[in-house]
This record gives sequence, C-alpha cells and structure tokens, in this order.
Amino acid sequence: MDIFDKIKKNKGPLGQYQKDAHGYFMFPKLEGEIKPRMKFRGKEVLTWSLNNYIGLANHPEVRKVDAEASKDWGLAYPMGARMMSGQTSKHEELESKLAEFVGKEDSFLLNYGYQGMVSIIDSLLNRNDVVVYDSESHACILDGLRLHIGKRFVFQHNNMESFEKDMERATKLVENTGGGILVITEGVFGMAGDLGKLDKIVAFKDKFNFRLLVDDAHGFGTMGKTGAGTGEHFGVQDKIDLYFSTFAKAMAGIGAFIAGDEEVIDFLRYNMRSQTFAKSLPMPMVVGALKRLDLLKNEPGLRDHLWKVVTKLQSELKARGFDLGDTESPVTPVFLKGTVAEATNVVMDLRENYGVFCSMVVYPVVPKDVIMLRIIPTAAHSIEDVDYTVKAFSEVLQKLKAGKYSSEKMASI
Repeated sequence: MDIFDKIKKNKGPLGQYQKDAHGYFMFPKLEGEIKPRMKFRGKEVLTWSLNNYIGLANHPEVRKVDAEASKDWGLAYPMGARMMSGQTSKHEELESKLAEFVGKEDSFLLNYGYQGMVSIIDSLLNRNDVVVYDSESHACILDGLRLHIGKRFVFQHNNMESFEKDMERATKLVENTGGGILVITEGVFGMAGDLGKLDKIVAFKDKFNFRLLVDDAHGFGTMGKTGAGTGEHFGVQDKIDLYFSTFAKAMAGIGAFIAGDEEVIDFLRYNMRSQTFAKSLPMPMVVGALKRLDLLKNEPGLRDHLWKVVTKLQSELKARGFDLGDTESPVTPVFLKGTVAEATNVVMDLRENYGVFCSMVVYPVVPKDVIMLRIIPTAAHSIEDVDYTVKAFSEVLQKLKAGKYSSEKMASI
C-alpha cells in the first residue's frame, strides 16, 4: 500500500474531525493582544484557554524587555548549538537562577519542553534500565518512552497500590539486568488539574531504589509558597531527583529547563542530542525569561491574584453542581455528560451567544459520553470575569439537561 493512501483512509483519532472542526473547534484563531478579552472570528470573547497563569504574557515590564532585547540582539544571536558556538553568559545566568529558585544544584536550559522531555528520557536510559510511569503522563513523556528499548511499567493514575506492584516487578527485573529504575510522573496533570502524589511516591524511596523525574510544567510558578512548584507544595522538592518545567505556561514564553544534581545535569548537558544538535535559544528569549523569572519570584501579588480567581471560579462552579473532578490546581476541567455533537453545540453557544471562549475536550481524550470544557484562570482575569462565566455556564448546563443541544451531527461552523 502507498503510505499516502494509508493516511487518506485513516485520518487519526483527532484528524477524523478535521473537515467539520478545523478553524473553529480545532486550530481556532484568537487575535489581538494577549489578555482576557480577545477577538475570535471578528467578535470579542472572554478567553479562558491561555496558559498565561500569572499574567506575564502582556505584562508591561515583560513587553519592554522583550522589545529591547530583540532590538539589541536580534533573533539570530547566538549562532550555533550551545556546545559549539551558542554559549553565552546570559544562558548560564538563567540556568543558575532557575536552579536556585527550584532548590537544585544546577539546571540546563532547553529549547522546547516537549522536545526536551523526549531527549531527557532518551539520554538517561539504556536497555537495562526500567521505567515506571503514571498512566496519565503527558504525550512528551510517552513519546520519550517510545525511544526506550528497555522495559517499562505503567501504573494506574495516582494509584499507589498499582505503583507499588510495578515497583516490585521493576526491582526484580533490574536485579537481573543490572540496570536502574526511573519513576516518571507529573506535578500537575495539565488536562484534569489533579496533582501527582509526589509525597507518597517519595515515601517509597525507603523501600525501593529509584530516581524520580517530575514534569511540573503546570506547577512551576503556580504551586508552592514561592511558586517553585508542586514539590514545594508537598514539601518534598529535595526528594525530586530531576525537576523539569517549561516556559510555555507561567513564564509565558518559549523554552524549558531540567534541574538536579550538578553531576547529572552535566551528563545531560553533554549527552542530550536535541540540544547538542540544535541551535541555541535566541538571546531575546533568554533575556526575556530572566525578566519573567524575576517577576515570578519578586511579585507574589500576581500569584496571589491568580489563586483568588481560581478559588472563586472553582467554588462557584461547584456550588452550582458542576463536576470539576479532582483538580487542586488552577486547571479547571468542567465535566458534562453528552456526545461529541452535543459538545460542539455547547461550545458554539458559549462562543457565539455568550462570548465565552474555552477549550473543548472530547473522545478519544475522554470517554465517549463525556464532554470536558477546560478553563484556565489567570492573574489577568477579574472576579467580574468569573461571575459572568459562571452565569453563562449555569445557563448552558440547563439547556444541555433539557436536550436543547441534541443532534446527530456536529454543529455547523
């Protein structure tokens, strides 16, 4: 079979919706400055779909530094990969400050979070090593594990009995292979907002010999007393062997980092193929990240307001009977019962008639009879934004229960 004929017949689990969904439910265009109210198809909408957690994307100080750095350095400098000709004192400064902030000896700056996680896993493991990971791990973790030619065990999401059984199996296996065990989980699970059981996982270090890698993309900047992440929230940051996060969420930028013991970070610095053979992160992004980190550390009022919005939104929705799952983070999933077709009608009503824009998650990401509307509150939102949104959701829920969104076909764009 011709490989192109194959993909024409099977568009993939999400691609099957392309014809009806592209440009509206998938790949929508939000236009204008990054703020709570933006333009969608020419109309102003209250936007709850941006991971701009502490409101730095359009912060005046950030915009000023971004503009000045672009003017001073351009987007080309430094030219070449870090190992060859792309090293600068600013890259080193950012790595040092990130490591200090998350309580680790050293950190290594990465161009992208997704690419970075894939390459971290690839670099750390050989065929004798065993991986034990949470079933709800992000796609970047799963793709990294596809490169691992050794054994891997997946434990039921946040289920410590399942975790312990897998650790027992992994321990017996490495006794024969001579390898080690790497446990991978997340600080905040970005789709449902629940927290990885980091405190319970690290407690197993008294029973099993393993190293822990935590992807805290949604926890960095939002969780913990200082915003240093979910490990800080649980008081176990020192027990996390490798702490990973991206700049694409609370830092409102591009890039990522991995932090841990100096010797381990040095190993990654010299062995991560995605960095060894990739151009260095451009200077404006590095200088911009330094400013973002400074604000994250020294302007706690931003994070305080985020949590004020989060608490108000989640408490008001729960009071009106909405199911938010087990979220303990700013990520706010709203679970409804209905078909994919009903989901599209709900979202279209919210966007067109209420001016509320949030993301829709349907099968195969969630079960067939489940609709998930994913709300991302930020420090840029106001309490008035919350009040309006809760009212809109309440009215939409009543319509859904009354069968007003029933349809055999997806909403027509």
